[in-house]
Amino acid sequence: MIDFFTTTNLGMALVILGQCLLVLIPLLVALAFLMYADRKIWAAVQMRKGPNIVGPFGLLQSFADFLKYIVKEIVVPAGADKAVFFLAPMITFVLAVIAWAVIPFNDGWVLSDINVAILYVFAVSSLEVYGVIMGGWASNSKYPFLGSLRSAAQMISYEVSIGLIIIGVIISTGSMNFGAIVEAQRGDAGLFNWYWVAHFPMLFLFFISALAETNRPPFDLPEAESELVAGYQVEYSSTPFLLFMIGELMAVVLMCALTTLLFFGGWLSPIPGLPDGIFWMILKMAAVFFMFSMVKAITPRYRYDQLMRIGWKVFLPLSLAWVVLVAFLAKFEVMGGFWARWAVGG
Repeated sequence: MIDFFTTTNLGMALVILGQCLLVLIPLLVALAFLMYADRKIWAAVQMRKGPNIVGPFGLLQSFADFLKYIVKEIVVPAGADKAVFFLAPMITFVLAVIAWAVIPFNDGWVLSDINVAILYVFAVSSLEVYGVIMGGWASNSKYPFLGSLRSAAQMISYEVSIGLIIIGVIISTGSMNFGAIVEAQRGDAGLFNWYWVAHFPMLFLFFISALAETNRPPFDLPEAESELVAGYQVEYSSTPFLLFMIGELMAVVLMCALTTLLFFGGWLSPIPGLPDGIFWMILKMAAVFFMFSMVKAITPRYRYDQLMRIGWKVFLPLSLAWVVLVAFLAKFEVMGGFWARWAVGG
């Protein structure tokens, strides 16, 4: 009996491990090519070639950079708290990875199909600020410490507006499960049934808040070279620095996935009659990532006081007012309950 349960548990563990690797490995490979695409888009806007030497059309440049970081020497500053110094990038990387456990790529294609998936993602993304603060503090240098404080304030500020915008989508759907949110956007009108129509003003606020949340330009103020040396990771090198960068880029791709699921119908086809599937999910995520890259290339950096003013004096009131409006429309079933077709008991 003991051998049977041991074998069963081992088999389940292997299946779960295989499922995790099935998500993690393609995601990490995709990050390499997304970084390549990011650099090529930026280069094209600036009329440069970008990566073009390593491999055909420079496609292997990201893998060459990865190898460079792996073989470089790890330098630890004198006086740094070594335990916290190495723990910080690991926390950043692990939290960025485990957030993908509830992200569906197709109908039923998800590691954990839980009913509170949005709360899970929001909780995990909120914890990522600890890796940034720990890295800045453990470096025993004033520049990383200043960068980590700025990053923490920025991430916390824009998490508020992101949370309120998501609440509006939850009210319209009546569920915090990503699968239910996508299915609530299914309809005969195709892409015009998606929530980018119903929540059109909040789409822009969500996109800008996602830029600030992930420290992307023009909101990369924790790493502003003109004001700081390079931010919270300035004292890091080799593999620890690579873990920070992977975690940051993975958070960007996660925001692309959230934008796709919440506003653009996830894996649903934009044209009625065409089959749904993972192809649409990946294509929409790539389109959102392209917009992230274009903003990086064409928008000048904001001042820190401008960033905080936008977050607290513009985005917070607007997103809060939108939640009240959506709740009113859903409660009194105005405009068809404002897309509230999946409301509990409805």
